[in-house]
Amino acid sequence: MAAILACGGPGVAALSHSSAAELFGIGVEWRSSIEVTRLSFDPIRVPGVKVYRRANLKAGFVFRDGIPVTSPVQTLIDLAARHDQVTVERFVNEADRLGLVRTDDLRNALDQHHGERGVGRLREILDRRTFRYTRSELERAFLPLARAAGLPLPHTSVYVNGHEVDFHFPTLDLVIETDGLTYHRTPSQQARDSERDQDHSAAGTHPLRFTHAQIKYEPERVLRTLRATASHLRDRKSAAIIPS
Repeated sequence: MAAILACGGPGVAALSHSSAAELFGIGVEWRSSIEVTRLSFDPIRVPGVKVYRRANLKAGFVFRDGIPVTSPVQTLIDLAARHDQVTVERFVNEADRLGLVRTDDLRNALDQHHGERGVGRLREILDRRTFRYTRSELERAFLPLARAAGLPLPHTSVYVNGHEVDFHFPTLDLVIETDGLTYHRTPSQQARDSERDQDHSAAGTHPLRFTHAQIKYEPERVLRTLRATASHLRDRKSAAIIPS
């Protein structure tokens, strides 16, 4: 708070960048100076304080423990401009877990920050985590991978073991589900998915789950998994029909 007062006080200055992240509890990074954003281009020097000068902040200031600080959205944008993707993703996860900003709200807010450093990296991270195909797009993207992996043509959007599944390969006793969202899945949704997989396993059907983002951004990983799974299931079926 002393740093804020030295830089003009509330309404003019606020903690930002790594200092804001530490105050919010989304990340701790050693810095030799407290970082403060000041809404003025007037030069100012304060010992022990790194001052960033801006004409305005679209996301504004908020208060945390009585201390003015850049909003969670602005803080994440500022952090994304200086850190790698893995680190930024950790910050986003923590902000979401702590209820500081919902991921869908964060994505929508980025539209108001066009041109700011950090927005591009943050948008890419969010898109990878929450990307979702429509049903027809999903089939067009997934089916070539299944063919390349040597899988037979599946049944799509059918009921298996009492549950509607995205893809069913009856000759392999394999069902494949795809998840569009990895953020904001409620405990009840997670429990339902676990129950579905358990029902399939109990019926002798092998459940396999991919995210839509994996199909779009990591097709080689999906292909390797499909090939290995198909090989394992064929070996299991072959072993089951060999007479003792």
